[in-house]
Amino acid sequence: MTAAIPADIQGREIPASWNSTRHPYPEDRCIQHLFEEQAARTPDAIAVAAREGRLTYRELNERANRLARHLKKHGVQPDSFVGISLERSLEMVVGILGILKSGGAYVPLDPAYPRERLEFMLRESKAALLLTQQKFAAQWADAPARVIAVDGDWSAIAVETAENPEGGAPQNLIYMIFTSGSTGKPKGAGVFHRGFTNLLHWFVTEFDITAEDRLLMVSSLSFDLTQKNLYAPLIRGGTLFLLPPGPYDVGLITRQIDAHGITLINCTPSAFYPLVEQPDPGVFRKLRSLRCVFLGGEPISIPRLKPWLLNEFCRAEVDNTYGPTECTDICAFYRMNRGNMDAYSFVPTGRPVFNVQLAVVDEQFRSCSAGVAGELCVAGDGVGAGYLNDPALTAAKFVANPFPEIAGHQLYRTGDLARWLPDGHIEFLGRMDHQVKLRGFRIELPEIEKTLVEHPAIREAVVAVREDRLVAYCVPKNGPVSAEELRGFLRSRLPDHMVPSAFVSLDRFPLSPNGKVDRRALPAPPAAVSSAVLQGPSAGLEREILKIWLEVLCLPHAGINDNFFDLGGNSIDLAQVHGRLEKLAGRGIPITKLFEFPTVRKLAGYLKAGSEGPSLIALQDRARRQKEALQKIRSARAAS
Repeated sequence: MTAAIPADIQGREIPASWNSTRHPYPEDRCIQHLFEEQAARTPDAIAVAAREGRLTYRELNERANRLARHLKKHGVQPDSFVGISLERSLEMVVGILGILKSGGAYVPLDPAYPRERLEFMLRESKAALLLTQQKFAAQWADAPARVIAVDGDWSAIAVETAENPEGGAPQNLIYMIFTSGSTGKPKGAGVFHRGFTNLLHWFVTEFDITAEDRLLMVSSLSFDLTQKNLYAPLIRGGTLFLLPPGPYDVGLITRQIDAHGITLINCTPSAFYPLVEQPDPGVFRKLRSLRCVFLGGEPISIPRLKPWLLNEFCRAEVDNTYGPTECTDICAFYRMNRGNMDAYSFVPTGRPVFNVQLAVVDEQFRSCSAGVAGELCVAGDGVGAGYLNDPALTAAKFVANPFPEIAGHQLYRTGDLARWLPDGHIEFLGRMDHQVKLRGFRIELPEIEKTLVEHPAIREAVVAVREDRLVAYCVPKNGPVSAEELRGFLRSRLPDHMVPSAFVSLDRFPLSPNGKVDRRALPAPPAAVSSAVLQGPSAGLEREILKIWLEVLCLPHAGINDNFFDLGGNSIDLAQVHGRLEKLAGRGIPITKLFEFPTVRKLAGYLKAGSEGPSLIALQDRARRQKEALQKIRSARAAS
C-alpha cells in the first residue's frame, strides 16, 4: 500500500539525496570500444548464439570490422544514419556493431512493419545505406538507399581487413528509433553514445553482470528496451542468445531458458506473464536459472508474479525499468523480490539511474513536493538529441533546466503524471495527453485517428482505450464502412499493435460543453454476436476453445467464425491461448497451427482431425479433473 507522506517532507523541497546520482563511467569511450576491449580479453569465448550457429568474440569482432570498413568505403561517417532491417540473427549483431564501428548511427526498421511505414522512416532518416538480409532484399528494391544484404553480399565484405577501425565518439549519435507520433506519422528520436555508455555502465554495475551471465533477447530491434540487452553481455564477457524469429512462442522461450541456463531476460510485463502462467506444472523448475527479469513499458501486476516469486525454484528478482526512448531507454528503476514485494500495493517506478536526475513539476513548472502529482521531467546524461526534422516539437519537449540543484542544461518533459513517494521513489500515475502504453508499446492515439480519416469513406475518427483494447469510433461520409475494410486499411499503414480491435460507427460524436469530443460519453463497442450455433460433433470442443478466447481477450461474446486477430488478439494473447490449449489437449500443439486456423471452428476442426486431435470425451474428462483438482487446492488453502 502507498505510504503516507511524513509531515517533515510535505510542502518542502525534495531532498538533494534523492537525485544524488553522480557516478564515474567511461565517458571517453563508446560501446563498440568497450566491446573491442572485451574481445581482446576473451577472444575464444562465445559472444553470441543463434539458431544458425555461434560466434566467438574474435569472430564477431572481425566480422564487424570487415563490415565497418565496407560501410566506410560507401561514405558512412559519424552521425550519418544507416538503416538496418534484419530479423534476430547473427547477421543482425554483426550489422549493428559494423555500423557503430564505421562511425554511423543505426535506424532499426522492423521487417514486420507495413511497407509504407518502413519507406517513410527510411526517407525521413535520409539514410544512404540499408543493411538487410537476402530474403528481404526484394522488398527494398525501390528504396532510396543502397541496399546491402549482410548474408548475400558477404563475399564483397569479407575482403576487407579485420583490424579495429577508427569511428564514433561520445558526442555522436548511436541510434535513432521511430516511435508513434501525434502528427499522424512516426517520429524519430536520437540517442547519443555518451548517454548510452552511461546507461550500460549503470546496467552492468547495478546488476553485477559478468562473464557467467547469459541473456536471452526476445524483443524486436525496433524496441528501445532491446538496445541495452544487445550490448550488456558483450562488454562483460557473457553470452547473448537470440530467440529465433517467428511467433511469440512461450514454450520455445521456456525451453531456451532451461537448455542454456539463461540468467537475464528483458521484455514487457505482458510478454512475461505467460511464461509463469503456463499450465506445465514443472515450468518454475525450468525457469530456475533466471536471476534478473527486467520488465518495462507498462505497470507490473504483483499478483500475477507472486506464485512464481514465492516458489522454491525461483531465485530471480523483478526489476521495473522506466524511461522514454528520448532519454536512452531507462532513467529510473526499482528492484523487487519476495522480501519487498508487499511494501507497496503497486510496483514503484523507482529511483534515477547513474548520472540522471528526475523532477516532478506543476503547471507553472515549479518543483512539486513529495506526494503532489505533476509532470515527470528527466535531466542528466541520458537526455537525447531531440526529434528528427522537427525543431518545434524538440523545443517544446526538451526545455531549459531552471533548477540549479539538478545537473544539465536541459530537461525532457515526458508527459507522464507522477509523484515522489516519501522514501524517494517515483510513482507513475498515468499520462497527461492522448498517448497510451499498451503491452509496452507507446502509441499516440492521434496517429491512428489521422490515418483513419485518410480512408476516403471516413469523415471523422476518435480512438480510445477500453479494457486494454483499442477501439476506433468513426463518423462515415456516406453510410457504414465494414470493420474488415478499415482494419485492412490500417494494417497496410500501421504496425499490428496500433490496429484497433473494434470499430464503432456513429452519426456524430458526443461533445462536451466546450465543443470538444467527450471521450467519456463514447459508447462501449457492441458485443460480438456468434455467427454460428454451437452444435454437432464439435460443439463441446468449440465451446472449450471459445471459453479460452473470451477469458484471454476479456470479451463477453465472440463468434466461432470470428478471426482471433480481428477480435483484438495479438501474439502475446495467442501465447496464453496456446498454453491453455496444450493443457486442455494434454499434448503439444505447434503454435503455428493457431495462426493457420485463426477461428474457433477451424481450430476445433484441426484438433479433431484424425489422430492429430484428442477426443472430445478426453478433453471434457480432463477439464473436469482439472476443475476438481483446482477446487481441492482452493479448499485446502481456505482451510489453512
